[in-house]
Amino acid sequence: MTRRDILNDPAIGNKAEAFEAFDDIPTNANLSRTIGDVINARYGRRDILRGMLGVSATTALFGTAAAIAPSKARAAESRYVFDELAWGNDETHHVAPGYDAQILLRWGDPITADAPEFDVMNQTAAAQLKQFGYNNDYVGFVPLNEDGSRGLLCVNHEYTNEEVMFPGLGRQDKVDFKGMTPELIDIEMAAHGGSVVEIARDNAGKWQVVRDGKMNRRITPLDTAMTLSGPAAGHARMKTNDDPSGTQVIGTLNNCAGGLTPWGTWLMAEENFHGYFWTDKLDAEGKPDTTGAAEEKSWDRYGVPGMWYAWGQKHDRFNVDAEPNMPNKFGWVVEVDPMDPTSTPVKRTALGRFRHEGAETTVSKDGKLVVYMGDDNRFDYQYKYVSEGTVSDDPAANGALLDEGTLYVARFEEDGTINWLPLVHGTGPLTAENGFNDQGDVMIDTRIAADLLGATPMDRPEDAQPRGDGTAYILLTNNTKRKEGDTNAANPRPDSSFGHIIEIKEENADHAATSGTWSILVQCGDPKVAEVGAQWNPETSENGWFGSPDNAAMDADGRLWISTDQGSSWGKTGKSDGLYALETEGEARGTSKLFFRCPVGGEMCGPYFTEDGETLFVAVQHPGTDGTKDIPGFERESTFEDPATRWPDFDPKMPPRPAVVVITKEGGGKIAV
Repeated sequence: MTRRDILNDPAIGNKAEAFEAFDDIPTNANLSRTIGDVINARYGRRDILRGMLGVSATTALFGTAAAIAPSKARAAESRYVFDELAWGNDETHHVAPGYDAQILLRWGDPITADAPEFDVMNQTAAAQLKQFGYNNDYVGFVPLNEDGSRGLLCVNHEYTNEEVMFPGLGRQDKVDFKGMTPELIDIEMAAHGGSVVEIARDNAGKWQVVRDGKMNRRITPLDTAMTLSGPAAGHARMKTNDDPSGTQVIGTLNNCAGGLTPWGTWLMAEENFHGYFWTDKLDAEGKPDTTGAAEEKSWDRYGVPGMWYAWGQKHDRFNVDAEPNMPNKFGWVVEVDPMDPTSTPVKRTALGRFRHEGAETTVSKDGKLVVYMGDDNRFDYQYKYVSEGTVSDDPAANGALLDEGTLYVARFEEDGTINWLPLVHGTGPLTAENGFNDQGDVMIDTRIAADLLGATPMDRPEDAQPRGDGTAYILLTNNTKRKEGDTNAANPRPDSSFGHIIEIKEENADHAATSGTWSILVQCGDPKVAEVGAQWNPETSENGWFGSPDNAAMDADGRLWISTDQGSSWGKTGKSDGLYALETEGEARGTSKLFFRCPVGGEMCGPYFTEDGETLFVAVQHPGTDGTKDIPGFERESTFEDPATRWPDFDPKMPPRPAVVVITKEGGGKIAV
């Protein structure tokens, strides 16, 4: 399917859906041994597809409880104590009984003392730079006092939906962005990036924004200066007209998930950066023509230029004709010190360049920093970074940990083992003969290096959540492009619409290990439909199964929570996206319960628990936009004037607004206890 076919597809309702559909086309030609092949070889293809594993394989996945009938006694042993929410899909959000879900921050809310109030009909870039950004994704919380009643909320703003963001505009990708004026482009840019916002509990125990917080700030691709560090900093391929040194860049974008370091800095993951770059060189079919470009091989592997935003029409730094090296300055993990509003964010190139979904951290047995990261593209890879040095009590001494270390890519074996392959210049094929002159080249072209090492192509690796005991959970959201014969032991289903979750056990329970074992925790989808091949613990109710796992969080008791992103495909389940409690231990392993669900067209992002387990932050992204043509009774594109929902304000003069929601137990206490 071509870009033109996608733009003309009547089933696609907005630019974000078209962008995702185009990205369904893999850029990885290395499909000889995918995760589906590995899973099939390990568990048996026929039984996986039919959802009919034998007793031994079923027990391996879910424990002995899965091999016998459900019982009320076992159901009562759940580690998650709450009454499960009923599934559905409507114009507002819902939370389990006994809990309060408070709207904390909405797109456009002022976050600085001098910020103007939000005026949706008179938006400006200057105002947006002082207001909460659009499409909130990752959420992290850094406490400012001992009891955690004050703290800094660190929030990523992934992208914008112009058709519901601006009045009278509509979809721009279908009309070559003719309506995107320079001012609208700058507003979009100001709405991307991130926000640091101080929040505090009031006398009634409710969380409130501290608007005059001294550390409140916006970070954007419009005006935030950043530095580059690590192996690719200063590299010839990083030098641009505005930065001959190759060590500076303006801004970060498409910040999806992220993480917090043990010393309290915030990691912002740059995901679909390729879509922001433009070219005026098109072939006869209207596709970008990269023929003969010095970066042609790299651009093709990363999908550059994607041309899903018109920024390059105004800003030369986003036009590869003018700045061919500029894409190399994006696709990294950005470290931000939220405690210092004057600090300069740093892009840490030792963590590799790809479409970073997240950057969750943990500490190895000997004190090294470990960062798990997925490359969110069909048939791309799972990564892990291990620092050379150890985490110090002195935060200033920890910066080098993200510059000096080893990046690994995962190879899942059919016997249930995993090997982490080092992406180090001079190792194996990573030599000048294959285009890698130094470690900077390896990091700039991380994907190509991983191809050569024989890493396992995955079903869109999303978030990866480590636990302190050497366990990590890898979320694979879906892969409808996987065909018969492309499957492997860790990616078992062709045309996988619903995804699965892999559990990794690192050797000796050490996150720095270079080998370990893996197993499937759950295969997502409706267990009643045999051809889906879903695998859940039988205790999972009709409300509890889900599709397309996306983000994950561990609560204060080490329990796993999963948020979903079905995109425009939610019609395949009928359920809105939501947050689920997923059992990982004992006889309840593989049992899921629904705790919170989004308004229609929204995505569930950023679950994050405070250390005391009494507050849960979640982010609702793009409410009223995804899959609106499948909403019974609506069945059309959602626009500013005619949205599928006006959540969370339900004001006839206000479009839907992405927002952060804070969840607490009525009467206080730990969540799900």
